[in-house]
Amino acid sequence: MSGIDVARLTAIDVHTHAEVSSKGRSSLDDELHAASSTYFKVEGNRKPTLEETAAYYRERRMAAVVFTVDAESATGTEPVPNEEVAEAAYANPDVLIPFASIDPFRGRAGIRQARRLVEEHGVRGFKFHPSIQGFFPNDRMAYGLYEVIEETGAVALFHTGQTGIGAGVPGGGGIRLKYSNPMHVDDVAADFPHLKIILAHPSFPWQDEALAVATHKPGVHIDLSGWSPKYFPQQLVQYANTLLKDKVLFGSDYPVLTPDRWLADFAKLPIKDEVRPKILKENAARLLGLADAGS
Repeated sequence: MSGIDVARLTAIDVHTHAEVSSKGRSSLDDELHAASSTYFKVEGNRKPTLEETAAYYRERRMAAVVFTVDAESATGTEPVPNEEVAEAAYANPDVLIPFASIDPFRGRAGIRQARRLVEEHGVRGFKFHPSIQGFFPNDRMAYGLYEVIEETGAVALFHTGQTGIGAGVPGGGGIRLKYSNPMHVDDVAADFPHLKIILAHPSFPWQDEALAVATHKPGVHIDLSGWSPKYFPQQLVQYANTLLKDKVLFGSDYPVLTPDRWLADFAKLPIKDEVRPKILKENAARLLGLADAGS
């Protein structure tokens, strides 16, 4: 990670997706992919390669956390390989920060894989999408994964709230929203007090629950990805400006929502001048252990 010069960066985007492998295989089936593109009104390239993502962020002087989503047991679709994400980050250490994703249903094999990804591939965190993966975050079957993540100092990032994946598809594509209530992550934060956690997205319809968990549990942060800031709930803006000013993080959800679009709308929010750089860069640099990079 020494390749990242934090002082030079304009921002750190903690939430971007690797949606296509080097072999051209998508991490979503065609129906879910098309529906989510419609839901997010995607503009531009929906399936950038990892090299294209690196170039995109380098041009903007930003760093980006990038990950796939492994939900193979629920969807039958293979994810973009975690090792491929890590290799792209190794090749682009000035802009890409590798996270991984492991389906909790992989059991002990997944636990072994998690440790190997951290120790041998430099992975800095793990993305969970409870609604797509079909599990409650406080299900004990996932606790072995959390143990490894906590022990290695990596970050656990949980999708929370409604998801655009499956939106508009009959039955939501079988994806159930109940799994992504952030209160289920409160149990994880209590049982793993040293685990670094990010609650991804404004957590509609559970925004107050997310704010309560992040305020109560020291290790819990919130990223602002997946929504244009002009739609942020008022209480989220209020807490970001005050009680959670050191725990709120810029995230876009690229490529479904670009950082250009997000930042343009964020500039119009009534965020205090001293808080804005915390959200855009400083909080993420500290959480990811990059605070001293480039100094």
